[in-house]
Amino acid sequence: MASTSSETTSPAFVEKWHTGPDEINFYTRTYSTAGSPKAVVLFLHGFQEHVARYESIHIKYPLRGITLFSFDQRGFGRTALDQHNKSSGSSYGKTSWQWQLGDIEYFVKHLKEEYPGVPLFLMGHSMGGGLVLAFATRTTPPPSPETVKSLSGIIASSPFILHSNPPNKLLRFVGEKLCHVAPYASFPADVPADDLSRDPKAREAARNDPLIKRYGSLRILSDMFNGGEGLVATSHRYWPKDLPVSFIHGTADRVTSPKATEDFYNKIPAQDKTISLIEGGYHELSNEIDDIPERLFEECASFVERVIASSKNANGNAEAKL
Repeated sequence: MASTSSETTSPAFVEKWHTGPDEINFYTRTYSTAGSPKAVVLFLHGFQEHVARYESIHIKYPLRGITLFSFDQRGFGRTALDQHNKSSGSSYGKTSWQWQLGDIEYFVKHLKEEYPGVPLFLMGHSMGGGLVLAFATRTTPPPSPETVKSLSGIIASSPFILHSNPPNKLLRFVGEKLCHVAPYASFPADVPADDLSRDPKAREAARNDPLIKRYGSLRILSDMFNGGEGLVATSHRYWPKDLPVSFIHGTADRVTSPKATEDFYNKIPAQDKTISLIEGGYHELSNEIDDIPERLFEECASFVERVIASSKNANGNAEAKL
């Protein structure tokens, strides 16, 4: 299903270049368990960033028997900026929800083939968090209903549903009009490093990261804002009742709204849903102070383990009745 090149192995992960939809070359990382995994997690990063920023927390998953796969999304990270391996059609910010959701579906199918019979969970942070929620509630492809049904659960960390400080209406109106004319034109969209974390070292690392740019395309900015608003306005009603979901958000997030996450959580008809609001936490819980990164990991890993155990118990009871 895939073509790969430039494989590199480190003690913690394997990185590959993977040719996916539209012949786009994606930078990927896989953090694998020593033996057969009890679950696989497909992780999606946030706006302007890339998956290497999560290494310190992603290395923990294999220690719990969970394999984690991640990729720099179309329009971001090495997928958009690596001069030696990126596709000719790739450039920073050149993406859309339609493309991103199609890419997610592609990698879900890829992982289902690579790990047959293993429960697959979809996890996303910020922009990635908004995308995983949209993935589960779309009424038109991508994704297909069958692909959504193949998931065992979803985790949304600080999801981009609504911005904590929305842009003024005039700027938003002008941006929407320009988007119809030049959808992939660059537009300033700075996310201040001071709003990401309370950790001074994490802030400085974000400021100096060459793979983080302070802009996006009009198309992706429009899709994030309109798509997020659609989640709380209407799409919430289409959440599959039997698809477990976990939300994690810091109460002091100055980038994405924890209140919007609560509203979405309260509205969806999921039979198994949990929400954890971390008091005082900023936007990037994986880069926060004190024990917050460990709490984030524990919330995610425990959710995966609980859903797997619950599914096994349900299947066991059903077999017993037969």
